Amino acid sequence: MANPVQSLTPRSAFAITPSDTTLYSDGSNGGQISGIYVGGGAPGNVVVVTANGETVTFTTVPIGTILPITVQKVTAATTATLLIGLRS
Repeated sequence: MANPVQSLTPRSAFAITPSDTTLYSDGSNGGQISGIYVGGGAPGNVVVVTANGETVTFTTVPIGTILPITVQKVTAATTATLLIGLRS
């Protein structure tokens, strides 16, 4: 039986710079993001394009939050700062 905690543990992490042009779904930037850690912006909004292509705004995200969502883009409309992308 697979360890459920291990399946949630990220294998890599990297700094995210919100951008309307950087795609994480085409493989050129390491592949899709499976989670986002919000480190600053007290609290700020995180605007993403999901793996299915929907644009979603997470409003007033507190510092220290991990958003467990697979995204292909973190847009420039994001106001939260110190974002860390997580890949599993």
